[in-house]
Amino acid sequence: MTHVGADSLRPLGAERPVPVFSVDVEDWFQVSAFDAHVDRTRWDTYESRVVSNTERLLDLMDESGGRGTFFTLGWVARKFPSLVRTIAERGHEVASHGFWHQRIPTISEAQFRDDVRSAKAALEDACGQTVRGYRAPSFSLTDDVLWAARVLVEEGHVYDSSRFPIARSGYGTATGRRDPHMINTPSGDLLEFPPAVWLFAGQRVPVAGGGWFRQLPLAVIKRGLGAVLADRMPAVFYIHPWEIDPGQPRMNVGMITRVRHYRGLSVAEPRLRELLNTWKFSAFDSLLEAPVVAAV
Repeated sequence: MTHVGADSLRPLGAERPVPVFSVDVEDWFQVSAFDAHVDRTRWDTYESRVVSNTERLLDLMDESGGRGTFFTLGWVARKFPSLVRTIAERGHEVASHGFWHQRIPTISEAQFRDDVRSAKAALEDACGQTVRGYRAPSFSLTDDVLWAARVLVEEGHVYDSSRFPIARSGYGTATGRRDPHMINTPSGDLLEFPPAVWLFAGQRVPVAGGGWFRQLPLAVIKRGLGAVLADRMPAVFYIHPWEIDPGQPRMNVGMITRVRHYRGLSVAEPRLRELLNTWKFSAFDSLLEAPVVAAV
């Protein structure tokens, strides 16, 4: 496979920090928190809402005039190729979220390679764009599975946004870098863009989106993203299509999962509209223009 090295690109340095909008395109029943309740072989039996919810996000982006990167499951691309084409035709970047939404530590290197390769092929077939970016399900590219960065490079990926610099059970790297940087692998370098974390009073506050966006006050999210930009770093924000869908079917899950997944669904869309009108968001591909950041 042809290797496109990160050293051939020019990622954003400190000169032009911008807010980055990203979407993890997956359906409501495909989240990692439901793994114990949903059999992947039965995904086709569930009511799918990913097309209409993603199209609502595209409409919100149209209203704000911004662009985003849509990290899309290969399974979604295979089932709904017209959705992936629509994302590209409406001016956004298509990137990979893997095929089966499996956390990296739960599968072998061979399985991970097959998943990454299958997803990239499905996405490129659907949209006609070269897929350069990847985000692991549940931000699961942790220190324990850094071999995955090498596989991503070998499979033609140029950048990643999977290493969350916070401490949380199941994912995150408490002492991870908050700024864009290179991950060196034997097969080449992978450019890493961490989700936004605000350093406040010596503590790391996750302001990148997801459940924090729905459950923390919006003023905290906006102040945190602004602080990340003031620190001369791109402020990487993310959301899922199901997060703006309070009418989605309810899964019979434990209390903690229920709170994390369902709390704040009714406020997510109006909050998102306000956020998108605060800054003009960009896609990850817009970060590949300024001088390269130093490798570590």
